[in-house]
Amino acid sequence: MADYERTVLEHYQLSTAYPVEWPAEKDMSDASDEEETKPMRNAGIRRSKSRYSALERAASDRKSILPGSQRGDNGVENMVQRDEPDPLGTTDSVVRILRQLGLPVQEDPRLRNRFLLSSTTFSPALFLSQVHSTASTQSLLDGLDVLSRSIDQKSASLKVLVESNFERFVRAKATIDNVYTEMKYRGVEPPQPRRTHSRHASRNSFRTSSGNQGAMALATPDVRKKNALTKESEYGVLGIKTPLLDVSAKAEEVWGPALGGREKEDSLKVMGGTVERYKELYEVGAAITDSIKRKDYESIVEEYAKARRFADGARKLSDALGSTPPSDSQIYQLLLAARVWNDVEDQIEDFKREVWRRLIAMQSVSTRTDATGGPQDQHMELIGILLELGVTDNPIWVWLLSRYDHLKSRIQTTSERSKIEIEIARRRLANSERPTTQIIASHLRSLGRQSVEDKPTSVDSSEIIELWEKMHMFLSTMLGGDGILGEVVEFWQTVQSFIDGKAQKTLPVGLNGESRQHHRLSDQGTLDLQKGTVELIDMIRESIFAFFSEPPIEDISSLFSPLPPTPRTPSSSANGQLTPSALRDTRFNLDPNNLPPPSPKRGEAWEKHAFWPPWSNSLSGVHYLGKLLVLVGTGASEMAAISPVGNGDGSALERLKGLVGEARERCVIAICAAWNKDAENIKVLEDWRRSPEKRDLTRMPAYFGAFESAVLTGMQKILYISEAMAKSDSTNVVFPPPAKLLQMVRSQFVTTLYRSLSGMVENAEKSVKKAEDDWTTDNDGLASPVAMVVATSIGAGTVNASDRNVRMLLTLSNLQALRTDVVPNLTTQFENAFSVKLTEETKTIRDVLGQIDARLFQSYTRPSVNALSATIREGISSPSWPPRPNEKPKEVRSYVYEALLSLVLVHTQVSTTASTLTAQVLSYLLEQTSRELLEAFKARQRYNLAELMQATLDLEFVAQTLNQYTTERASEIQSQIYQELDKGTDNDARSKLQGELPEMRAVLKRLREGSRSEFACFKKSRRQERPSAVPAPSQPQPQEGQMI
Repeated sequence: MADYERTVLEHYQLSTAYPVEWPAEKDMSDASDEEETKPMRNAGIRRSKSRYSALERAASDRKSILPGSQRGDNGVENMVQRDEPDPLGTTDSVVRILRQLGLPVQEDPRLRNRFLLSSTTFSPALFLSQVHSTASTQSLLDGLDVLSRSIDQKSASLKVLVESNFERFVRAKATIDNVYTEMKYRGVEPPQPRRTHSRHASRNSFRTSSGNQGAMALATPDVRKKNALTKESEYGVLGIKTPLLDVSAKAEEVWGPALGGREKEDSLKVMGGTVERYKELYEVGAAITDSIKRKDYESIVEEYAKARRFADGARKLSDALGSTPPSDSQIYQLLLAARVWNDVEDQIEDFKREVWRRLIAMQSVSTRTDATGGPQDQHMELIGILLELGVTDNPIWVWLLSRYDHLKSRIQTTSERSKIEIEIARRRLANSERPTTQIIASHLRSLGRQSVEDKPTSVDSSEIIELWEKMHMFLSTMLGGDGILGEVVEFWQTVQSFIDGKAQKTLPVGLNGESRQHHRLSDQGTLDLQKGTVELIDMIRESIFAFFSEPPIEDISSLFSPLPPTPRTPSSSANGQLTPSALRDTRFNLDPNNLPPPSPKRGEAWEKHAFWPPWSNSLSGVHYLGKLLVLVGTGASEMAAISPVGNGDGSALERLKGLVGEARERCVIAICAAWNKDAENIKVLEDWRRSPEKRDLTRMPAYFGAFESAVLTGMQKILYISEAMAKSDSTNVVFPPPAKLLQMVRSQFVTTLYRSLSGMVENAEKSVKKAEDDWTTDNDGLASPVAMVVATSIGAGTVNASDRNVRMLLTLSNLQALRTDVVPNLTTQFENAFSVKLTEETKTIRDVLGQIDARLFQSYTRPSVNALSATIREGISSPSWPPRPNEKPKEVRSYVYEALLSLVLVHTQVSTTASTLTAQVLSYLLEQTSRELLEAFKARQRYNLAELMQATLDLEFVAQTLNQYTTERASEIQSQIYQELDKGTDNDARSKLQGELPEMRAVLKRLREGSRSEFACFKKSRRQERPSAVPAPSQPQPQEGQMI
């Protein structure tokens, strides 16, 4: 109330609210010329006036352009303000400081003016002693700087003002001088001054001359202008005053009745005043409409608040009037309030409905940049608008529920739609033809030609890779940080911020605090949101769990009622950006009337898995399933990190653990089946082309090692999900693989090795026939026609693959490389990858390799052994073998040459095909040759001296020719032969033989020199390469009865 009274006193320039007499200074404020000059003449006071004194009154009647200016004692407004900021910059109100100090500055204007810098009575000493009584020296120095800068700024602005308006000032001064001249000389032209000499006249002479000129002017006739600005002519308007009065009388006579009476005039005046008074309210409706179009939400709230206050004021007025008849202005106020409020309320309600619609449709926590340059959540902006305007329902709760419903619907539609698309693509692959051996070989050989981007586009067919990519996209959409799981995590973070009250700090409370009740979520609402978040997590988990654990969908037509819509995020659809669904392949368009038939039952292992593309190999399987399980493990960890799941009763965590465990187990089972199938088909990798690094090998060992290494690497990632376990919070749901899975992989590793090696042996033993100029197999898929053409062509890297012996020799060489290099490396890799020791498995693998190698070696040498056996037995049992009576043998028998020549052919074949096997093969054949000689000599019961000499000569010729391939076993057999010969002779022949030995040595030497060229291949080279598996043959030791 005190502020209101002070405002009234300042407005009317009164010192008290209850004055008893008219202030004297008010008498002089609007006085006329007569009223102003009369008391001055009576008082006899002569005051000097400036040449512009006639304009002082006019200037005093003008309202001051400065707000808060006050009148002086003479009733003229001056430049002194009622209040002003501290010129030293410490406060924005000097009067408030003085009032706090107890000084009566409101009642005493003179005292107040002494503290105001704009007043001529300003006292610096008094100002500093009162206003800055407690100021420090530093604060006064700072104030001096502020005052100096202020003076400089005002001086500069005044200078600029004068310079920019100089011409206006000149024209105004010229006009004022002209008016002054007209009034001074009363319309007479002023006399032109005469300058007779350069000396200035004295003051007395000037006055005398002026008086004489005035007397002469009175005697002259009136030469004043017609419209002279004199008082008698009413300053130039007397000539038109009478016509104007006549015209006014005529207009009143004619238009007076038409314009109405006094009542109408008063009514119009009241209406005009009311319209002027409530001008802003007339513009509220249009302002709200314009603000809605411009989306200026702050202006909408401001205008709505203005209309609300006006409507509340009208209600209070209506309640205050009660049964009292209202005045015209009150009636108009009430009617205006009703009309304005009705219009505003309709617009605001429509605007609220639009904001509600936008809030519910905004299903992403998107941000935009506000006017200050900082990010602002759009949903928070809409919620703030609703709270500012006032709503019945809680916009926070409504938006969270709509967000929950959207996420729930999106999880379901995305899952169903993706599973249908995956199943359709899976069926199309399953109904296609089985891949040929050429295609299988091409994919399994592709490990060495991967692209730079590490995308295995060639490890499988494009259709299979495309289906793998679609499965990966499905899991990325469900479990990725930018997918549905990321939105659920973001939803929970938003819920948590509202539960904790952090998000509401920036929200308004509405008019009169009406929306404050919506700032807090109820306890039941908080519990429902927590349960809803757990439900969303369970929906995601169940969808992924069913994808891995359930078999393929038998009847997909049931999922088409209704057809699941294409999942799209609101942000992408709103912005018009290209999404994977926007670029959807036409093959994945869902047509319920044209569905592919169910997969045929062929007994394949992949028919039980919905997540395994038909006919896919293990290479693409370990690559993509490893990526899928990383998504599963990472997603499960992120789901477990949500507080309602991690801090719940534990059942949700157990379900997440079950998801990871089941998905991993199903993946391992599927990969082991594909691994086993690929091991059976590994034989198709043999192209019978020599290895660039080792010419005794084909490229098969390198292919096999790369294949097995890739599968082991991928299997390790699948079992341990290492990328997901690297996260600190993953231990709750991602656990190490159980022993059952490790044992499954160990057994499969050994099995695949055995199957792969068996396939290699089958490649070597299988007969090959030539048809249509292409080497082909017996239609069992051992090798492709193209590969056989390459294998049979002549070149540095090719061999004669049509020769069974060549194939077996290369396979034996490959097996030797596998046994000494590739398989031990794979075993070490397995042990390091899975942290186990393959002690028993290593022994088993070694035994298997030995058995396979022995079987193939026997298969290769058996024809040669049989031929040697027949030759030796026929030669020794022949009647022509014994020498003639009394004839000493001078030559070895022909069967010896025939046997050695067959060994020459074997040596040539082995040394040119796989030279590392030469010593092994020839040593073995020497042993078999010695055994056959032993059996053949056993068949003869008695030996005379000639026969004993012939047998010794044949045996020694063979032994010395093949000396470098002699082994301990061969030496033992040769000793047994001499023992058998010794048993079949008598002492006489035995004693005579000792005498014949020198001659026999000479014969043997002659025979060796004569056959040196034929058997030069058996000569020991200076740098003999021997395989590590073949024991070095030892020199035979002299035995009793043996000639060395």
